[in-house]
Amino acid sequence: MRLGLRARLTVLYGALFFVAGSVLLWFTYILTANALGKQMVMAYTKTSPGAALPSQEQIGVEVKRAVGARAADVLEEMLRSSLMIMVLIGITAVVVAYLVADRALRPLDRVTETAERLSESNLHERIALVGPKDEVKRLADTFDAMLDRLHRVFDAQRRFIANASHELRTPLAVNRTVLEVSLEEPEASPDLKALARALLGTNSRHERLIEGLLLLAQSEQELSVRKPVELRHVVATAMEQADLHPRRRRVTIHQDLGSAMTEGDPLFLERCVFNLLENAIKYNVRDGEIWVRVSSENESAVITVENTGPVVPPYDVDDLFEPFRRLSGDRVRSERGSGLGLSIVRAIVDAHGGTVTALPRPEGGLVVTVGLPRRAGAAARAARVQRPV
Repeated sequence: MRLGLRARLTVLYGALFFVAGSVLLWFTYILTANALGKQMVMAYTKTSPGAALPSQEQIGVEVKRAVGARAADVLEEMLRSSLMIMVLIGITAVVVAYLVADRALRPLDRVTETAERLSESNLHERIALVGPKDEVKRLADTFDAMLDRLHRVFDAQRRFIANASHELRTPLAVNRTVLEVSLEEPEASPDLKALARALLGTNSRHERLIEGLLLLAQSEQELSVRKPVELRHVVATAMEQADLHPRRRRVTIHQDLGSAMTEGDPLFLERCVFNLLENAIKYNVRDGEIWVRVSSENESAVITVENTGPVVPPYDVDDLFEPFRRLSGDRVRSERGSGLGLSIVRAIVDAHGGTVTALPRPEGGLVVTVGLPRRAGAAARAARVQRPV
């Protein structure tokens, strides 16, 4: 495993100390050996000043013997003591290096902890680091300034969603009311009623489109509700709301609803399952089939919706989760829906810290699998920054 920055700094400081200590010990050993050799020679020549001086060869032999006998023990003892002292001081230096590195990196730990804790719901928090204006203080101040900008952006987004919800829904509701009244008018001509029905269908499509866009924008934000959720009950409720027996395309539903707990917003999860069922019904074939399964696998609560239908090319599967994308990249044909169903599914799953995948069936149709974190640790993983759709 890769060492952290604190451990790497400690190892670096300790290694530098031992390298520097080894070099210093080596030089000290060489200098001490030379000094001892000179002192031994001088001591030998002063031992008997009145005696007859021996020859140079005898002096050399005696000096070498005296240095070898006396200096070897001194150097060995000095080397042993120096090594022990260097090891003890080295261990102390490593401990001091760790404490110094820990103190130096403590402000960075505050930055990291704040970044991990932050989400859209608590962007008002700041690091507010107090200390000298060094590089770490500059980093913390820059991070606080970035949080200020993000806070303003999210506030503006929330206000825009609220205003758009009101401004767009109101005129469409008025248009729907006028068209419904005109259809009930007994004096209206058949052509006028046919036009009113066509406009009412167009108006209804726009309402669904706006509702889907607003739901997509809301589901991309941080969840405001988190509670334990039994997915079996969520799927059962979504199946009650969905039109499982359309007139034009009757399908057979097979269900295997096991127990699986997660943590999140029940309404969003219900809408996620509803969109999966609606997509499986709309893009099915006559007398088709749908398999709905709920299970617990390892650390995930899994929802699987499998349906028959037309053959889906593998290269088109990933594009189905993009807004306004349909089979074969069709962005024009929209009589079956707004093209936001699976985009909303992915946004909701991402907000809950889960994953969603789709695989084409060889016989035709799709297998969509949603994996949500189980109740333990679900909130921690869902607090990450969401990937925009």
